[in-house]
Amino acid sequence: MALAAGLLVCVVPSARAQAVLPTLSLESLPRPSTPPPERGLVVPAQVQRWRQEGQAYEYGEGVEPDAVKAAQFYCRAARYGDPEAQYSLAWMLTNARGIERDEAQAAHLFAAAAEQGHAQATAMAQRLGTPRGEPPPCLRAPEEDPPLLAQRAPAPPRVLLPPGGGRPAPFPSPTLLPPPPPPAGAPPQIVRFVELVAPEYELQPHLVLALIKQESNFDPLAVSPKNAQGLMQLIPDTARRFKVRNIMDPAQNLRGGMAYLRWLLATFEGDLALALAAYNAGEGAVERYRGIPPYAETRLYVRRIIAAINGQRSHPFDASVAPPSPMLVLLKARLARTN
Repeated sequence: MALAAGLLVCVVPSARAQAVLPTLSLESLPRPSTPPPERGLVVPAQVQRWRQEGQAYEYGEGVEPDAVKAAQFYCRAARYGDPEAQYSLAWMLTNARGIERDEAQAAHLFAAAAEQGHAQATAMAQRLGTPRGEPPPCLRAPEEDPPLLAQRAPAPPRVLLPPGGGRPAPFPSPTLLPPPPPPAGAPPQIVRFVELVAPEYELQPHLVLALIKQESNFDPLAVSPKNAQGLMQLIPDTARRFKVRNIMDPAQNLRGGMAYLRWLLATFEGDLALALAAYNAGEGAVERYRGIPPYAETRLYVRRIIAAINGQRSHPFDASVAPPSPMLVLLKARLARTN
């Protein structure tokens, strides 16, 4: 699907038998328009149906082959994070399968699918290289997300120990509501550790505890199907990145997770929704979608944690920890031009 001009096009995996599509010269291939944003809640079953309808139109399974309709259905599924639809649409764009070729748009789609572990997309993404330019409309976050840069927490001063030593004072919350109590079932020893250590990482303890609740439900031996481990569900690469030697040691795991969360808050300038989405799906996915990725798991994860901390949407951050995300830099420049 050709998306550069707000348009769309489509085609699918190479392993299947290829259907006969109308023969057109490259100059006359269509660039169909992108489907409008969906209204209401989109559930995973609906996304799967869109992908299946795209495949039916691409290969003529029960319907007349129609590359434009295939691309439109793939686009709808790609918008909500379906890696197979992203790959199929990218393949169509790369090979001009009934639609106009656009390798720049295809690179974004291959990269998005590769981030979710799609093996064929990974190979294609490596071949095409780093995507350039704006992501296509089929990779933009759903319209109901609150506008970025709407709530920005200023960088706080570094935590200083009170005179005579002792525990550092926690950062004040940017919300007027009091911090919530520890989550139900939180072991007292973990609560005490987080309350003591979180201020060292410039984090509010109630945020860290809410994140642990969602990540592992306070199980220090938890291991996910994607090999995320421990209380804060660190993957080995992230653990190494933040100098965690024993990923299953609760204290090291907590410190590594808090270091990563502090880095994400600096990267996304205190925007909790973006930082939490990046913790769950990876910062690359947040950059790709210019917001919270459309993955159902990630969006539910962000909603649950923000609800658990009384709707707080921003957090103080230390700008010296990490430079701002290039995505935020682009958004600020765009806002400056329009104001």
